Amino acid sequence: MIPKGKLLIVGGHENKGEEDAGENLTIHKKQNSTSHFQILGSLISKIPRTHHCIEIIASASSIPLEMETLYLESFKREGFTQVGIIKVETKEDVSNPISIKRIQGAHAVFFTGGDQEKLVSILAHTELLKAIHTKYYSDNHFIVGGTSAGAMAIPEIIITSGLIREALFKEDIKIAEGFDLIKHVIVDTHFIKRGRFARLAHAIALNPTCLGIGLGEDTALIISKGNIAECIGSGMVILIDGNDIGITNINEVDATSPIVIENLRISIIAEGSSYSLAERKFIIK
Repeated sequence: MIPKGKLLIVGGHENKGEEDAGENLTIHKKQNSTSHFQILGSLISKIPRTHHCIEIIASASSIPLEMETLYLESFKREGFTQVGIIKVETKEDVSNPISIKRIQGAHAVFFTGGDQEKLVSILAHTELLKAIHTKYYSDNHFIVGGTSAGAMAIPEIIITSGLIREALFKEDIKIAEGFDLIKHVIVDTHFIKRGRFARLAHAIALNPTCLGIGLGEDTALIISKGNIAECIGSGMVILIDGNDIGITNINEVDATSPIVIENLRISIIAEGSSYSLAERKFIIK
């Protein structure tokens, strides 16, 4: 089934106090940054409504109150007055009929950054997530977005954690079930700044039918029809395709031997380019 709504996955840059120690590289940007508030705002502004309702879920964050304030203030600066916070912390929250009704009436739901494993553990297989799925598949004007952990949680398969070191080892990465709003992709965020190429390559070698999407900060993909990905923002997106993997020892290697992978295919897209996730190729406009 082809979804009618859109996904907005953003590489990050809103986290406060949640940086991974020792992973940051120095980045020199040549373009002005485009915030995800601006990106989501520009998408929602195209929806033919007098007022646009945005619902924020900050459950991934270790500082949800601060994150909620950040989002409320930022979207209001973009001109949106109907911005709400859906509290999702307990079993009662995920089946709350008021929250489900708010999802059904929203034009966008946005997941903040933080911890993707925490976010999925709270929301997976709940009535609230089912309401988001239903709306996404049935409403042409609905947007599901996320940044950082919120973006990583959106696919069927997600990275919950991964070590970054000089070689790949069997136990360096952990994979889990995500929100299943899109299949056959795995998303990683803060991709350039935190040097995460190796861990996404590791995830794709374990799941070679998936396409790895490595999002730079202040960079986003708008995904339409569950397939057409348009890049927006000041950075780049690195795509890792495992369909042509040749020699690899990933399924036989022990915990102390490094992993080798042959024939990963890499593409780089940037603002203004579009890509077919299903066909694994650029879309020529």
